[in-house]
Amino acid sequence: MVAFLIRKFIKNHENIKDPKVREAYGRVTSLIGILINIVLFLFKLLCGVISGSIAIIADAINNLTDAGSSIISLISFKLAGMPADEEHPFGHERVEYVASMIVAFLILFLGLQLITSSVEKIFDPDPVSFSLVSVIVLGGAMLAKFYMYRYNRKYGQLLDSSMMKATAADSLSDVWATGSVLASTLLSSLLRFQLDGYMGVIVAVLIIMTGINLIKDTLDQLLGMAPSDELVKMIADKLHTYEGVLGFHDLIVHNYGPSRQFASVHVEVDSKIDVMVSHDLIDNIERDFMNDCNLSLVIHLDPLVMDEQTIMMKEEVREMVKGIDPSLSIHDFRMVPGTTHTNLIFDVVVPHKFAMTSAQLLKEMETRIHVKHSDFYLVVTFDHAFISERKPV
Repeated sequence: MVAFLIRKFIKNHENIKDPKVREAYGRVTSLIGILINIVLFLFKLLCGVISGSIAIIADAINNLTDAGSSIISLISFKLAGMPADEEHPFGHERVEYVASMIVAFLILFLGLQLITSSVEKIFDPDPVSFSLVSVIVLGGAMLAKFYMYRYNRKYGQLLDSSMMKATAADSLSDVWATGSVLASTLLSSLLRFQLDGYMGVIVAVLIIMTGINLIKDTLDQLLGMAPSDELVKMIADKLHTYEGVLGFHDLIVHNYGPSRQFASVHVEVDSKIDVMVSHDLIDNIERDFMNDCNLSLVIHLDPLVMDEQTIMMKEEVREMVKGIDPSLSIHDFRMVPGTTHTNLIFDVVVPHKFAMTSAQLLKEMETRIHVKHSDFYLVVTFDHAFISERKPV
């Protein structure tokens, strides 16, 4: 049904990079979510009141909260689709992250409220009457929520939407939560023991866990995460296709929303090439990344001295550094010969959780280099990678 509505009502639905298309996807999925959750709330509330089950009522209120979450999602997609302005030159797509955080806190608050009422039911249980209608409603609710999980996960991955992914996770937890309520309804009458309060606690715990996980995931987005393996590999592969690019380092990616990314990188070129030729190469690369990948890439030009002695010494230093720890890497290597000594000037990229301090690492490198070159001095700048060490470059 969702796929049909998307094809029917979203013009150019294949162009998911267009903010207006993203907004339309969010509008369709949110409206469907609001409708499903309101229907589920009304049916569950009616069943809960008739049967006297706190667990069913709790599950009904959970659906009402989900409807509110879908309304927030609808508003967030509308705001995120607003164009950039003077006060927000990078656009408004991060509104989606803020909305996801609001939803997460609402879910957490609801879970805490429900766990309180469920614990009270454990110590002061009320009789719960078995109802075939309740079983049918709860079973149908599980199917409806699983359907919501499927389409929100599908389009959340397609659009890289934190809001849709959050809704998908919430819907899946609702499947298990409603399943526990259904089990309570069936088992309580068979065992002649009131499981209602206990199942209410299970529902509340599932809701709280969903809220905590959503807060963590959304907070990661707001704080700024390392780029994905796929994005790093795409950038690396594309840079290596250009004749004249000898290598690159210091890749930094800034995320201002799912379809709003900026990046900077240092690209290495032969110092013997005319600077105007290299500058033209850089301009072409930046333009291609914008046109082909919708990525605003700013490139810093690093000219490398490519004489035989420098190349050999760079490789020797690289192997020496790798011998200390394979996770270390070097760049911006230069040799400056003098009458009494030679300076080796370079940067070392150190992992964030590296065991040695910068002073300890420098001392170890000096000890190793002086075994073969006693008149060589090291001038080292230590920095940290902005991409994870596991990512290919």
